[in-house]
Formats: sequence, C-alpha cells, structure tokens
Amino acid sequence: MTVRHLTALPLILALLNGCAVGPDFEAPKPPAVDGYGKDIAPPPAGGTTQTLAFGQDVAGDWWHLFQSEPLNALVRQALANNPTIAAGQAALRQARENVAAQQGFYYPSVSGGIEASRNLTPLAALSPTGPNGNPYYSLITPQLNVSFVPDVFGANRRAVESLQAQADSQRFMLEATWVTLTSNIVAAAIQEASLRGQIEAVEQTVRIENSLLTILRNQQRFGQASGSDVAAQEAALALAQQQLPPLRKQLAQQRDALIALAGRFPDDDIAQTFDLTAFRLPAELPVSLPADLVKQRPDVRQAEENLHAASANIGQAVAARLPQITLTAQVGNSAGSPGNLFTPATNFWSVTGGLTQPLFDGFMLMHRQRAAQAAFDQAAAEYKSTVLTAFQNVADALRALQSDADAVNAAAAAEQAAGRSLEIARKQLQLGQVAYLALLNAQNAYAQAQLSQVQASALRLADTAALFQALGGGWWHRAPDPDAGP
Repeated sequence: MTVRHLTALPLILALLNGCAVGPDFEAPKPPAVDGYGKDIAPPPAGGTTQTLAFGQDVAGDWWHLFQSEPLNALVRQALANNPTIAAGQAALRQARENVAAQQGFYYPSVSGGIEASRNLTPLAALSPTGPNGNPYYSLITPQLNVSFVPDVFGANRRAVESLQAQADSQRFMLEATWVTLTSNIVAAAIQEASLRGQIEAVEQTVRIENSLLTILRNQQRFGQASGSDVAAQEAALALAQQQLPPLRKQLAQQRDALIALAGRFPDDDIAQTFDLTAFRLPAELPVSLPADLVKQRPDVRQAEENLHAASANIGQAVAARLPQITLTAQVGNSAGSPGNLFTPATNFWSVTGGLTQPLFDGFMLMHRQRAAQAAFDQAAAEYKSTVLTAFQNVADALRALQSDADAVNAAAAAEQAAGRSLEIARKQLQLGQVAYLALLNAQNAYAQAQLSQVQASALRLADTAALFQALGGGWWHRAPDPDAGP
C-alpha cells in the first residue's frame, strides 16, 4: 500500500463510521430555585456565633476548621488505610479499562496464523496432487486475517459513550466514598467527645447522689430523716448509676468504630482520644448557591452519569435494528514445503464484504429499544430524586443549626442559673442559713445542667459537620488519586 493510501485510510474509516443514531445527551439544567427555604436565617449566637456565607466555596479539608490536630491526624490515617478508598480506586481503574477495551472496536482486527498438515490422497477417487504420483503430500499455509466492522450507525460509539459515563459514575462514587469517610470520622470523633462529656457529668451526679445518701443515713440515725427519705435517695442514686453502663458501652463501641474507620483492627488502638474541648466551632459556614450544589454533590453527579449511560444505551438499541456491515480479508501462501512458501503461484488472497439487516426477530430488538427508553426514564426520575434529597439535606442541616443554637443558648442559660443557685447555696451554708442537703441538691441540678450543655454542644458540632457533607465536602479541591489511574 502506498503512502498516499495510508494517508487516506483515516478518512476512509471515518466515512465508514458514519453518524451515531439515538439521542445526544444533554446534562439536566440546575433547578430554578433561589435558596433552601424562605425562613432560613443565620444561626443565632450561642457560645460561638456562626454566620452563613452564601456563595462561599467549601474547602477540601473542611475538617481543619474545627482546629483539632488529633482529628486532622486521624483523617489522614483513614484516607491512607481505609479499604473502602482502595476498593473505589480499583473499581474506577476497572471501569476505565473497560472503556479502553471497547475503543478497540474502532479499528480493524488483525490476526495471523499458520497451519501445517500431512495428507494422503485416496487414489481410488482422486489423482495424486504431486507431479511424481506420490499419494502423500504436505501443505504449509501461513495467512493473515483482517476483519473490520464499520461503525456506520454509531453502535460502538454509543457503547463507548455508555462505558465512559459508567466510568465517570464510578469516579463520582469514589468521591462520594471520600466525602462519606471524612464526614464519618468527624462525626465519630465528635460522638466520642460527647460520650466522654456525658459520662463525666453522670459520674459527677453519682458522686453527689452518693454523698446525699450518706448524709441522709447519718440524719436517720439521729432521727432527723425518715426511712422513706433514705429509700427515695437510694432510688435516685440507683437511677443515676443506671445511666453509666449504657454510656460506657456506647463509648467502647464508638472507639471500635473510630479504629475501623482508621483501617485498623480492634486490638490496634489509635493514639487519638477526643473530648469537647478539643474542637472549636467554625464561626463562618459556607453555603453553596443552589445552581452550584448540583455540581458539587458527588451523588448528584453520579446520578447524572447514570442518566448519560442510559441515554447512550438507547442509541445502541436503535443501531442494533439497522444494517450491519462486515469487511473481511485474508492473504497468505500455501506450499508443500517451507522452501516453496514464497515462490510464484503459492500466494492467495480474498476480500469479502457483507451486509446484514434484521428482518424479523419476534420483535426482540424493538422491545429492547423500548426497555432502554424505559431505563432512561427511570434514571431521569432517580436523578430528580437525588437532587431533591441533596436540597433536603442542606435545608435540614441549616434548620438543625438554627435549632442547635437555640438549644445551646437554653442549655447555657440553665447552666448559668444552676451555677448561680449553687453559689448562693454555698454562701448560705457558710452562714448557717441552709442545711448541707440544699447544697447537694444545688450541685445535682448543676451537674444535670452540665450534661444538657454537653449534649447540646456536641449536637451543634455534629450538625456543623453534616452541613459540610451536605454541601459536597469539597471533593473538587483534592488532588487526583494516583492509585485510581489516569
């Protein structure tokens, strides 16, 4: 083949490939909404004032805003060791290799082979093939086979398009795994800190109730307290002690969850421990615009790529009902000995072209096309559902932060009031105006107020982390995974 023919080969292949039938995919437009709720407002002040920065971008390492170095270190360990990340990376590599494999159908398939045989001519039916009359002869046949299926109606292009969309869907699934893992670590660390704070508050309550029981028993011996008072206090102590085992069990299980998130076994503990003093509440919270949210949420992007793949599958189903063209060629030599392989009159070649048009298949291809269209409708509905869930998540997080700020304010006011009551009881005890029992009651009320304050503060931290997750987690700022392939 001349250089001119080689130059024209891509053009010939392009003409044979024709155009792709079926719908050309268009990404859905962002929903025409302006916000996440008419009554969404910045959270009121509560311990630390938080403000909403509408339109501000989410940082890729948003957990740094909690200013906890143990948390930062644990997130780094989890991202390096958690097997869900490695599984997502492997799945993405697999999807990309499937795309590359399908792209191979754009080109001719070339194979080579050689056959050698020793034969006996049936002299009663045929004359010997050789000139010397010997009925035995050998045949050596090396040949080159070329086959090509022109993509006239774009069936292969739609197949590549579908697989590429599936690979992109897998990439966004990996990003969702990354966001979920980091969010789960932050939530688990906050939950551990909350449980430690609750245990400390309950232990203080138990100490107070125990001291109160001791006083009442002493008063009973001197006739200053009744048996019913002692029995009531024993019940109060038992109720306080009853709160500790479930909290300690939750703390142990939460610890196991943190260890597993870090990619370790239960007997390989992590160095980090968390209490509420290790976290700082982020003062400024980014809130993405609704038009940006659909681009940032990896689950929305994954649903969009699933819709894209379903659209391409319609094109494949349409192309399957149209004529299929096949081109094949063979070239080779056939001789009785290796030395004669390339002598004149031993070579052969053939070129074949075929066209196949489905005529009747029991309406199989028609129903497959309809099934592909129904799958597209299903993917479109699932995409809309995913978008609705994304907006709901952000709205829920914003409303939760408003409620959390109110709860923190109320808990802080209750703690301050209980603290003032405790201080007054202490001064009155010093002046002899009240019995020690009044002081212990004030201490008990203060411990309960501290427990409520711990729970409210931890919930506010957790809902702040939930807002970052609902906004997409900033995955678009992180560096590409080298283990996920190019």
